[in-house]
Amino acid sequence: MRSSVPRRSPAMAQQRMLTGERPTGPLHLGHLFGTVANRVRLQQSGVETLLVLADYQVITDREAPGDIAGNVREIVLDYLAAGIDPDAATIFTHSAVPALHQLMLPFLSLVSAAELERNPTVKQELADSGRSLSGLLLTYPVHQAADILFCHATVVPVGRDQLPHLEITRTIARRFTARYGPCFTEPEALLSEAPTVLGTDGRKMSKSRGNAIELRATADETVRAIRSAKTDTDRHITYDPSSRPEVANLLLLASLCTGVPPEAIADEVGSRGAGHLKALVADALVDHLAPLRARRALFAAEPGLVADILAQGNAHANELADATIRDVRELMGMVYA
Repeated sequence: MRSSVPRRSPAMAQQRMLTGERPTGPLHLGHLFGTVANRVRLQQSGVETLLVLADYQVITDREAPGDIAGNVREIVLDYLAAGIDPDAATIFTHSAVPALHQLMLPFLSLVSAAELERNPTVKQELADSGRSLSGLLLTYPVHQAADILFCHATVVPVGRDQLPHLEITRTIARRFTARYGPCFTEPEALLSEAPTVLGTDGRKMSKSRGNAIELRATADETVRAIRSAKTDTDRHITYDPSSRPEVANLLLLASLCTGVPPEAIADEVGSRGAGHLKALVADALVDHLAPLRARRALFAAEPGLVADILAQGNAHANELADATIRDVRELMGMVYA
């Protein structure tokens, strides 16, 4: 399928992108097709890429953090297998960059509690968690602002539902400049048109819902998952995302793997039904993921590889964060020597 990301150009090469995820589990097909593949294309086009594994944010909406260290390792392996180049991208963990979090204090002084309480993303995450509002969840957008501004990111890939988070970042950058002087630029949203991939139960694919197909899964596990995927009772296959979302999702997966439009795949399957469609999708996924999974196995067999990559990424992230916090303190009049 045609990429929406341009090939390398001087304009792209001047950009710095910050993105990442919470290490709550290994990556799945929704991550690959929704974000990771696009990050690889952006990296290859010359965008300086920083990927944060936000381990501190794992506890934003949950009581038990789980195996954070293990999840970080699995995500790094997924990144490498998908094509992220650790020599071109900075992969780092939240907890390893103290100066990043020190930005939270001045940033919190620049927003009101009412502004944070109105944030629709915080409201939705609170509803999804089923817990009372914690201080960490309330200030989650400010923490994200520190993630973005510590490295002076110029672009942040987001979905439309995440735009309120980024707007708080832009507001903080603007207010800091007004109060103390120029330090931060306002990052731009890089709106993603990446598809939403549904899980085997017809809901959005998610690690927490148990409906995901992990990138590290075997071919047999992938086939079994697709066989169990929800469809509908209409035997004739058509591509209709509005009224037949589960069938459309299977067609989309096949399309993402083969480059054939989903409408054409639907016409090919026709009246042969969901069983034939599932077999076609399973074959397409297994073939598409085979090189990725082979690379992943090779990377996983290298002792110390992930630790070395994180050490390198954490060192670079700390250099950026230390420089930023020095500038912030100087502007705030907190340099005493």
